[in-house]
Amino acid sequence: MKDKKKQKQHKHKKKASAPDAGLLTGRLDVTRSGMGFVIVEGREQDILVRPADFNTALHGDTVRVRLGNTGGRSGRAQGEVVDVVERKQLEFLGRLEISASFAFFIAESDKPMPDIYVPLTNLNGAVNNDKVIVRITQWEKNKKPQGEVVQVMDKSDENDLAMKDILLESGFPIFFPENVLEESERLPDLIPAAEIAKRKDMRSILTFTIDPVDAKDFDDAISLRRVDKGELEIGVHIADVSYYVEPETALDKEAYTRATSVYLPDRVNPMLPERISNELCSLRPHEDKLTFSAVFRMTPDGKVKSSWLGRTVIHSDHRFTYEEVQEMIEQKTGLHQLEIELLNDIAQQLRKQRFRKGAINFSSTEVRFKLDEKGKPIGIMVKESKESHQLVEEFMLLANRAVAEYVGKIKIKQKPLPFPYRVHDTPDKEKLLPFIEFAKKYGHVFDVSTPQAIAKSFNQMLLDVKGRPEQHVLETLGIRTMAKAIYSTENIGHYGLGFEHYCHFTSPIRRYPDVMVHRVLQEILEGKIEPDKKMEAKCRQSSERERAAMESERAANKYKQVEYMQGFLGEEFEGVISGVASFGFWVETVEHKCEGLVSLNSLMEFDDFRHIESDYALVGRRSGRRFRMGDKVTIKVISANLGKRQLDYEWVITAAEKNATREELAADTGGRAEKAPARHKPAGKKQSAPKTGRKKKK
Repeated sequence: MKDKKKQKQHKHKKKASAPDAGLLTGRLDVTRSGMGFVIVEGREQDILVRPADFNTALHGDTVRVRLGNTGGRSGRAQGEVVDVVERKQLEFLGRLEISASFAFFIAESDKPMPDIYVPLTNLNGAVNNDKVIVRITQWEKNKKPQGEVVQVMDKSDENDLAMKDILLESGFPIFFPENVLEESERLPDLIPAAEIAKRKDMRSILTFTIDPVDAKDFDDAISLRRVDKGELEIGVHIADVSYYVEPETALDKEAYTRATSVYLPDRVNPMLPERISNELCSLRPHEDKLTFSAVFRMTPDGKVKSSWLGRTVIHSDHRFTYEEVQEMIEQKTGLHQLEIELLNDIAQQLRKQRFRKGAINFSSTEVRFKLDEKGKPIGIMVKESKESHQLVEEFMLLANRAVAEYVGKIKIKQKPLPFPYRVHDTPDKEKLLPFIEFAKKYGHVFDVSTPQAIAKSFNQMLLDVKGRPEQHVLETLGIRTMAKAIYSTENIGHYGLGFEHYCHFTSPIRRYPDVMVHRVLQEILEGKIEPDKKMEAKCRQSSERERAAMESERAANKYKQVEYMQGFLGEEFEGVISGVASFGFWVETVEHKCEGLVSLNSLMEFDDFRHIESDYALVGRRSGRRFRMGDKVTIKVISANLGKRQLDYEWVITAAEKNATREELAADTGGRAEKAPARHKPAGKKQSAPKTGRKKKK
């Protein structure tokens, strides 16, 4: 990570949009009151835009705005939208109102937006008051937007409505346009012999896929064979999406707009049509498939002797699930068990090497829902990262790094080739320093002399806290100090993985940056390099869509948590405090991993609590009672609001805590506390009712 400090400083220089005849480009944020603000990168203050000056723009759209007068006492610049550069979304969920000669669609949105005019010829079977999804087809200035019904919803299927609403809110289309589907259907099933002749033929080598049990888009496979001198040839084979999806086609433009597949509890909203994702490109067993491969010659202890990158054709011999591979690792029996065991041994060696070289070993848990046939959650499972997952992960990391290192050596006119690196910055000091002070309270000392020393300190802390009461809080807070990984042409390395060069090469079915990586790599291999001047803008688009997908996934998981906990209203559970704010604290139940808020109002009957930010705690002014992140508490489920995707809990004081609090109050009041009510409510006052609709956790 040479010159990283210099690169980092350069990266954080804000760039204002280049003026185009006095115009600025930014994103329109519309408040609930209807006022708009255009956020321009590099500009200190947002630009105020009044609703009359939106010029067909909606919340989240990328727009060009012309500056007008600076008005009001605040001196805030005002402007008007000149045109819409890019729509955040074209499809909306809402209700249809039909009259004798026309129909209007009223969107269900907390952001003000005009009704959409729907010609009677575009109703697609919808009737008055139906809940529908409408797509905007035309919108001229000073006129109502015009649209068409693309789906009539089943009002009784609340789950389907909720999941689609979450996707649409984040700007992910539910349906593929007809021209995109037609283009995908025209792609041939058979691989031309001439195409196979151009590639390295690896169909005779033992190859298999390892994926979740419910997966259909198998975009990576691993091959293994022994070569001379006791060494091994291990191939990482990735679906060659770029062969089927050519630049500037309807398929390519749609994939770029979506940029990622979105994985919700009961469905996948794919980046590419199923014809490509589940059929042509999916590395299904017993079928010839076109792939882009990274092939490594390795020793049995995980040392890479050489590598080869290029286009191949493979034939998968078997499709394994993670559970099957894990059982083979543990039981040492099963189909291709020896090969699986050998690959697992090498993967564990690679994993140890990574952590020795500075990768940070944060563990993470993933919650999965067991759903009934209607999508209703009937159980919650915690997915652990086991050796079968690590086997696949390590070889994918190896391939991603090898590709980035290879491309990183290429220069065009003595400048780096524009390339979508996956980068991860060093921790934010503003978040890191308070965390270090907090960790000191548990006896952990950090060396902050270099980024590498910080990573080493993190790993030592994670090792020391394993199995101890403070493990959860320190892991959670440690992760929050980390920067977010993004795509960028400026290669500052990947801090969390400890790699100087890294990219995403291994999932082109579900990530657009991987498709871009494949295209650049093929240009280099063919000696026909055409630098993409728009690469950085494409990286920003991919990063933004990735964030939107993560927000959708979190919102959908929260919806399922709330839906599940509706069956436990009034019941008590053990939990761990997972966050603290001035208005209360969040608790995650131990049994279900479902997070809810204990509001400050519900605690007022016990004491007057103040927020101590440096200690991640609420502390009672009289009693000194402390609610600190990581503490175990007992809670009662008092509200589960599906519409707002919010859980409200109430702290349940145990007998031991009740006695301790009485003694503290007695000492504080000179013995008068003995006459206080059992739960210390002031006489004659009602218990404060728990509120809903509180602020969301940020």
